[in-house]
This record gives sequence, C-alpha cells and structure tokens, in this order.
Amino acid sequence: MTFAEIKELDQQYVAHTYGRFDFALKCGSGAECEDYDGKKYIDFSTGIGVNAFGFADPDWVKAVSEQAAKFAHISNLYYTEPGVKAAKMICEKSGMKKVFFGNSGAEANEGMIKAARKYAQTKYGKERYEIITLINSFHGRTITTVAATGQDSMHVNFDPFTPGFVYAKANDFEDVLSKVSDKTAGIMMEMIQGEGGVIPLDKEFVEKVAALCKEKDILLMVDEVQTGNGRTGYYYAYQAFGIEPDIVSTAKGLGGGLPIGAVMFGEKTENTFVPGDHGSTFGMNPVCCAGACAVLQKLDEALLADVKKKSAVIFEKAAKFENVASVTGMGLMIGIELKSGTSKAVAIKCLEKGLIVLTAHEKVRLLPPLNITEDQLEKGLAILEEAIKEVAE
Repeated sequence: MTFAEIKELDQQYVAHTYGRFDFALKCGSGAECEDYDGKKYIDFSTGIGVNAFGFADPDWVKAVSEQAAKFAHISNLYYTEPGVKAAKMICEKSGMKKVFFGNSGAEANEGMIKAARKYAQTKYGKERYEIITLINSFHGRTITTVAATGQDSMHVNFDPFTPGFVYAKANDFEDVLSKVSDKTAGIMMEMIQGEGGVIPLDKEFVEKVAALCKEKDILLMVDEVQTGNGRTGYYYAYQAFGIEPDIVSTAKGLGGGLPIGAVMFGEKTENTFVPGDHGSTFGMNPVCCAGACAVLQKLDEALLADVKKKSAVIFEKAAKFENVASVTGMGLMIGIELKSGTSKAVAIKCLEKGLIVLTAHEKVRLLPPLNITEDQLEKGLAILEEAIKEVAE
C-alpha cells in the first residue's frame, strides 16, 4: 500500500481518537526506521516508551516468534512457562513478591486500585476506600483511571466518574497530609509525572509520603507504567528514591512492543487477591510474556549504567540549546521546556528533518531506545537542536 491509501482507509474506518502526525512507519531496526517513501528517521519516541530496545530487536523477535510457533494462548486456567519466567525476573529486579499480568498500563492501575481497596476494606471496613493521587498525574483512560488522574481537563464529558479519589499537590507534603483521613486506603504516585510534563518528584517529598504510609498502614502505590523497566536508569524509578512500595504497576517497555501490563505486590499485599477477585482473559499471554522475558533479560547493571551515561549527554547538550528554558526527567525519559514556540511545532519540525519525538503538555518529550548508539544519539540531538532553534525564529 501507499501512504496515501493508508491515510484514506484510516480516515474512513478508524475511530478519530488520535491527532496523528503525517507519517506511517513501514519498517525499522533499533533506533532507526523508514516511511513508505523510503525516508529514514531516528526514533526518540519508542512508541511512547514501549519499544525498549527499538524496532525488531533480534533477541525479542526470536523469543516472540518461537513462542508463537508453539502456542499463542491457552488461558489462565492452566500454567504456562513464559509467564512464570517473566514474573520471577520482575520480582528479582523489583524486590516485590508476586505479579499479576494484564494487557496495559490502565489495566495495571485498575488492578492496583482494586487491590488497595480490598486490602484496606478487609482490614479496616468498607469506609476505607479513598485513594490520594497527585495533581497533574496521569494514570490511564478508563473511567476509573481517568478519575484517578489529577488533571481537570480529563474530567470532562464522561461523568459520572468512579468515586473515591482525592487530589493533593505534588511535592507538597503538608497538602498530602491534609487530605489523609480514616477513609484513606492508599497514596498513588508517579515518581516522574510523564504525561504531565516529565516532572520528577522531590526525593524528600517521596520519603515523607512513604514514612506516612508506613506509620498509618496506608498503602504506598507507585505507577511505573512509563518509568519502569530500565527507562530511568533503574529497574524501576522508585529505587532511585530509596522507598519500598506496597503495590507497583508497570507496562509500556515491559513487552518490548507487545501489549502487557503488570501489578507487582509487596510483602504486605502479596496475598490480597484470591481466586475470583481479579482476572484477564489475555493477561499473562505466552507470546507477550516471551517478549517481556527478552526485555527483562537485557536489563542488567551494565545496561542501566549506560542509560545513565546517555542521559547525562542529553541533559548536558540540550541545556545549552538555544531556546531551551530547562531540561527535566531521569535516565532516558526527558522533557525539554522551550523559551518560545510550542512542543507540537518542534515535533513537526523534527519529523520533517528525520527525527521522531514526543510532546508532554508544553514540553518536548524524549524516550529513545535504551540501547540507542552514541552516533544515533548525536545525530538525533543535532536535528533536535536545529528544530528547536527554528521554532523560535
């Protein structure tokens, strides 16, 4: 098919829920790809943090293909090898005790919320159900996870929302403390507010919230959908803050390109769910879990150190770009604030020049492959610098 034919069919048959860029991917390898006209690009987006090791990673392709040739699905009424292997690796890297598999970040957050409410209500009664989340957070697009999201702009047109969420200011411990009551079951946070603008939480704030949760037996709930699986230079971002969550959600980079999400349970919550409490037809899908195993096997200390090294390069160079006001984030999850122009305009300029980037509100967002080469990184940053400069002119 031609690009024009793809666009025509998309307009005719696909629901208009996305404002697409004028681009269709034909094929790719690692951090490089090309469109239907043969134009080549460097990818700093990884499908919004999904393609952890870029396009068509050979180890990932081999693992997924081999499992697909054996069997693609059987159901969670039976045991499967890829799922238990993936769960073991997740627990080893996270320090958590048990894993539930779903299909997305929103599903993982739904599972985390359900588990928190069951834990609290079983122990303290039906009135202990509220979850405190942070203003400017993003936790998904289902009715419940939209309700959990601390952005007023998303609380429009889909009422009534799931009740039981209270919003507190990020990095304001006194505000969080003021929202705690006998109804509070958990406090749910992203260590870096990704969709909210790539804004890291302050370490002192996180430590205080963690101590508060421990003191009052409130569950500490961490959303690692975007920050997990090596993205920040740690297996999971909360490890950079020195805390031990009670429940953690993750997705995106876990499957390396396949739909998978996971809820990780700590010692306090590992036995909260019992048969019948929660489930997912496609959860723990063998092919998706085989892809996850391929990703998790690559996540070692050497890889994490390399992510930190590349991160330092981006921070140093981008901070010196003309028209850049600030650079935020951690690891290879970076937000660039502009002095003038819009992040959308930069993204369009970059695409014209052969670089794929993302936006997060007013910031240009970078989520390159964890294994991007130094040469690809340098070339991509040169294009980015040029695009940011031109938008200001």
